[in-house]
Amino acid sequence: MTVGIEAASYHVPSLYLEIRELAEKRGIEPAKLEKGLGLHKMGFPDVHEDAATFAAEALLKLIRDYDLDPKEIARIYLGTESALDAAKPTASYAMQMVEEVLEPEFGARVFRNCDVVDMTFACIGAVDALHNSLDFVRVNPDKKAVVIASDYAKYELASSGEYTQGGGAVAVLVSSTPDLMVIENNWGVATESVFDFFKPRRHFQKNDLAGAPESFPDKIEVFTDEPVFDGQYSNQCYQDRIREAYQQYKEITGQEKPYENWKYLIFHLPYAFHGKRVFTEIYSLENGLPYNTPEEQKAVAKSEEYLQFINEKIETSQRASSQIGNMYTASIFMALLSALQTAFDENVELAGQEIGFLGYGSGSKSKVFAGRISENWKKAAEKWNIFEELKKRSPIDFDTYEKLHRKQMEASVNTNYQGFGLKSVELENPVLKGARYYGFQK
Repeated sequence: MTVGIEAASYHVPSLYLEIRELAEKRGIEPAKLEKGLGLHKMGFPDVHEDAATFAAEALLKLIRDYDLDPKEIARIYLGTESALDAAKPTASYAMQMVEEVLEPEFGARVFRNCDVVDMTFACIGAVDALHNSLDFVRVNPDKKAVVIASDYAKYELASSGEYTQGGGAVAVLVSSTPDLMVIENNWGVATESVFDFFKPRRHFQKNDLAGAPESFPDKIEVFTDEPVFDGQYSNQCYQDRIREAYQQYKEITGQEKPYENWKYLIFHLPYAFHGKRVFTEIYSLENGLPYNTPEEQKAVAKSEEYLQFINEKIETSQRASSQIGNMYTASIFMALLSALQTAFDENVELAGQEIGFLGYGSGSKSKVFAGRISENWKKAAEKWNIFEELKKRSPIDFDTYEKLHRKQMEASVNTNYQGFGLKSVELENPVLKGARYYGFQK
């Protein structure tokens, strides 16, 4: 019996900011971001968009594009680090939104018997959801699972992470009829508890907060979307974890150089060029190249052999990231879709080819695994049209971007938007205060 991905869909924010404009406003040489990091556009959510709407859009698109019977979906597992609630899963919001749209065709509460939950481990949470759902289908081959990766990468204005912002969602259907990709049950895993990037609760004294209600405690905990992070340390943790996970993958599979068997290498991409940068260490170790000094590391990265390796196995997976930015948990899945979309557009035959995945989540953990492209992969890929869809987004200027970032705008920027959106948040009812209500806008 084979298990893997049967179909996939995606959703990205309806707005984008040109990275060149951000660079110029921040006094950064545009070439540093465009040519150095591979960044060109930043996908940015409108007032009504968040991780729940992204997830709902991707889920509904998956169901409609592939004519799925939603009653056959036994679980919806969402990987995210952009949760909207510390208790109620973001997946439940997405599930409810889609249920309401499907009700005329399939009846009320079509997901009433569906297992729904969030999984969180920074940017690897959706890979964990995939790992878990593959095991579920392997034990229950007559059932189907949907894994959604949905996130919004937001950093403080003028911070060193600002230009990597992005967001969106990817949904994949996991089943025992994996028309897109069969995923092998070999997983290299590496974990270490570190503080390279995290989103803590921050503490303030009530007296320091103007207008704080008398009922609030003297010390108030506040959660914000923006992380605490150390970019260089996080890069090192990423490199360390994928090296350790890759080594375990080699031990499990008995392969001498697994990457040589992979048609593409698919990475978590905090920025488009990140994967090709962090893989230089493994490449050096596998080929007996010196890698101890910065000069030796630069020599490997700029070598003709490594540049050819990038062009053959990594470059096409970067293309969507350049136009969207960091999608956190969804970035590794979008990297896969980017590579497959390019192959589809260029009429490259991939059936039978093996794809390697190198996932990473801060905090920190890596998972390395592989999948084999199925004979029917084009049936799934023909639905995507990723690069054409990205052209349909609406640009925003820098002032609008900053107002959206600061949450200073009440009305949506894209007045022509059609899809799921946040309608209201309850502010008065004491037993519903903070409840979020969504709807579908036609």
